[in-house]
Amino acid sequence: MLNSNFIDKIKLPFRKEKELYLSLYTILGFYPRNIELYQMALSHKSIHFKNKKGKPVNNERLEFLGDAILDAIVGDIVYKHFPGKREGFLTNTRSKLVQRETLNKIAQEIGLSRLIYSSGRNFSHNSYMAGNAFEALIGALYLDRGYNLCMRFMQEKILKKMVNIDTVAYKEVNFKSRLIEWAQKNKMNIAFNLLEQKKDEEGNPVFKYCVVIEGIKCNSASGFSKKESQQLASEETLECIKKNTRFSTALFEAKKKRLEAEQNQETAQEQTTENNENNTQPAQDEPLESTVITTNGKPKEEVVEMKEIEEFDLSDITANPKEPTQEEIIAAAEEAAFAGKE
Repeated sequence: MLNSNFIDKIKLPFRKEKELYLSLYTILGFYPRNIELYQMALSHKSIHFKNKKGKPVNNERLEFLGDAILDAIVGDIVYKHFPGKREGFLTNTRSKLVQRETLNKIAQEIGLSRLIYSSGRNFSHNSYMAGNAFEALIGALYLDRGYNLCMRFMQEKILKKMVNIDTVAYKEVNFKSRLIEWAQKNKMNIAFNLLEQKKDEEGNPVFKYCVVIEGIKCNSASGFSKKESQQLASEETLECIKKNTRFSTALFEAKKKRLEAEQNQETAQEQTTENNENNTQPAQDEPLESTVITTNGKPKEEVVEMKEIEEFDLSDITANPKEPTQEEIIAAAEEAAFAGKE
């Protein structure tokens, strides 16, 4: 190992990515061989980088591999550190050590978060980017130097110096409360259903609970108490929500359908209530004033009947009466004179 590091150190000035080599040496304690694996491990999908074949290049595949390797390594360490402990305790301890919050904190403390290639704007919105990069780093380290060196790195650089296994193991983490808080924050219905209750070969009670969110059956787990089984099921469900985008999307879709159904039901109830009120509504009094509206939308004019008027004889009325002639005037005067003598 010392000879290998010495040779790598001699080659360092001629390395194209010598700054990255030095940074990784500070983190790992040895120089990487295939630097491209580590570059990929530090490449977040937000940079949208593609290879010559047009396929996206990011750390998601290495993250998947590193997650599996990390589970195996930490499981090995926990198994040997706690001889005689039950499977449930070992599982809980391993889960606490490899959970996203722990890995995220480790990645930040060892300086890995500063090496991540990303678009920048996604970093604040993705609080687990550093932890995911740490898993990808383990995947790259496994492919580059093998399982034993991964184990050495975790034991000497991480667990001995940065994480106290005993403190983590006996620290109570209420996964059920976390899951309920998440459901309440996102306004989702959640339930814990008892699937099975029995006794094992030694007569110990065993409970199996299933988490149900928005009617969707999530993870189930068994334990020697109701609390233990619910905690394990909640922990696994939280991991699925964080890692499985399709699963979390299905939960939100189920919530959306429930809200739509509730809205439709509420509308139907309001309509039924309104109809009932209309059917039992008392007859209204005649209006004090009424305006009749015609088809053109304007008020109809009131028709007033005219009283019958007496007829006049207009035959003796002319527009322009005639003036009498001189002969007519003399004749009228003579007639009047004779009439006076009589």
